[in-house]
Amino acid sequence: MPTQILFVDDEPQLQRLIRQRFRSELREGTYHFLFAENGQEALDMIAHHPEIDMVLTDINMPVMDGLTFLSRLRASGSLLKTIVVSAYGDMSNIRKAMNMGAFDFLTKPIDFVDLKTTIEKTIQENLLLRQAQQAKQLAEKNKQLKELDEIKSHFFTNISHELRTPLTVITGIAQQLQENPERLKEDSIETIRRNSDRLLELINQILDLRKLESGKMSLHLVQSDITKLCNYITNSFRFLAEQKGVQLHYLSDEDQLLMDYDPEKFSRILTNLISNAIKHTDKGGHIYLMLSRQDKLLKIKVKDTGCGIPADQVPFIFNRFFQAKGKATGGTGIGLSLVKELVALMEGAISVDSEWKKGSIFSLTLPINNNAPIIEENDHNNVERSIQLHTASQVKPSIELQDNFDENLPELLIVEDNQDILTYLTSCLKDQYRIISAADGEAGLEKALEVIPDIIISDVMMPRKDGFELCETLKQDQRTSHIPIVLLTAKAGVENRIRGLSRGADAYLSKPFNEEELDATLQQLLKQRTLLRERYANLEEGVEKDQSKSDYDFAPEDDFIKKAIALIEENINDTQFTVPVFCRQMGMSYPVIHRKLAALVGKSPALFIRAIRLYQAKKLLRQPEKNITEIAYEVGFTDPKYFSRAFSEEFKAPPSTFRG
Repeated sequence: MPTQILFVDDEPQLQRLIRQRFRSELREGTYHFLFAENGQEALDMIAHHPEIDMVLTDINMPVMDGLTFLSRLRASGSLLKTIVVSAYGDMSNIRKAMNMGAFDFLTKPIDFVDLKTTIEKTIQENLLLRQAQQAKQLAEKNKQLKELDEIKSHFFTNISHELRTPLTVITGIAQQLQENPERLKEDSIETIRRNSDRLLELINQILDLRKLESGKMSLHLVQSDITKLCNYITNSFRFLAEQKGVQLHYLSDEDQLLMDYDPEKFSRILTNLISNAIKHTDKGGHIYLMLSRQDKLLKIKVKDTGCGIPADQVPFIFNRFFQAKGKATGGTGIGLSLVKELVALMEGAISVDSEWKKGSIFSLTLPINNNAPIIEENDHNNVERSIQLHTASQVKPSIELQDNFDENLPELLIVEDNQDILTYLTSCLKDQYRIISAADGEAGLEKALEVIPDIIISDVMMPRKDGFELCETLKQDQRTSHIPIVLLTAKAGVENRIRGLSRGADAYLSKPFNEEELDATLQQLLKQRTLLRERYANLEEGVEKDQSKSDYDFAPEDDFIKKAIALIEENINDTQFTVPVFCRQMGMSYPVIHRKLAALVGKSPALFIRAIRLYQAKKLLRQPEKNITEIAYEVGFTDPKYFSRAFSEEFKAPPSTFRG
């Protein structure tokens, strides 16, 4: 394609001269010239010929001179390279032209060799500019594609989690019933039904969103009292709110309001908003459903005192697949997008006003029309189903307590925000472990530090603190670094598995999991506790042992044992160095120290301190200049007879046997 050059000059003979001097380029199709007699005409031609590549312009012209033309061209945002060709070649005009954006300046009479060189230089500059623009556009497009890919990847990860979670419950209970039909209970059937409905709802949400986008979903309007439906929906959520310790309020300025609406679609909008509010509001919080009328508009607000949405994320909250990175995680990222589309279908509008850590207000407006057939009472079947589907995943089912609470069983902490999964895990493991639970990562961390369990199972996608954060925090804390952790999640990809293991997880199982595999994994991890005890069985040898043949990282536990031994040895002859003093100087409470030492060396703090004193005494016994009584006092014993008895218990021989 020839280079398009616009020549702006009011001298008619210049057109003939240009065509003559560049006849070979014109014949070969290298250049194509367009001509304008003044600046205004040039601006018009540029507007109608976007293919123009460069402009050559005189300064002194009628209607609009060249300098004015340059300033107008620059003001329009045009990136065209402009070369000034003028008899006014003094420095003042050159400076003015260059300041107004001229690319180059040639003086008349024209040196056509110089002109051709300048044109070629401008062509190269344009080429570089186009390449840069194309690269920028390509980079921007790649960025957008990458962002879209990340959004879709995030969505499919979340939808995978949402699908795998109920599938885990369904397949797990089915497996239990297949192996032992006598275990069939009414609540098992109810759990399967509830999780099956959850799967169906997820699929329906995606299909409904596609219908809305393609314009294939229609309204089924009725004219009825909408305040009754709002009150009914609010009351349906009271049990769920009470379970979370949240107060739900219904405030309406209207006792009755007849209007056209689609009961099923309206209930989906309202149940979604109320359900989200309950999910994101902590115990002691408040949720308000407020109705008012303004002329021909119904105004509904759902206000909560929950975690809120970060300011930079509020504009995107109704975008499909988007999830606010706040306190609550999980979900598919399509709920609010579906709400927005349903509101638009009903010719309404929805907006959100939120403050991080203060709460959110979702404001909905719908037009009040009275054209549809009047009905006295709504059939709440579809409405009830929508409410049940939104509340089912949050209702806390009863967990069967263990009949035989055996202190000898290892203590298992399950950190899981889905109550059906928690119930299923409890039913699988209750005969082999003393089970305690926590509803999210933050509560799990508090519980782990409080009780120091023998082993932990944690979900990954949870509110407040996810499983990765929980695992990393516990593994970096000397009080809990020895506890085996199993991450149990629907994030089954290799990247997530690597991420979990790199955060310190001892095992990573994906949902739906096999009950036997879970049991075997837990048993294997508990066997690693035996490795720890074997490692520290003989405290006389210390902890500088070969790890080359072991897959277990002993470093955090070695550091703990070294610190404990060093502290006791520093106070070896201090009879007042008791267990409380030892715990205080270790910076841990007695229960934590007790559980940690029991796991690592199988001893209580008192027996551990005694053992270190006795090992030191064993070394001193090889020095003949000291008698046994002196050695007993030197290692912190106040009673030589008790020293001899304790020594014999520890080493299966009296102190005299070890005399040098």
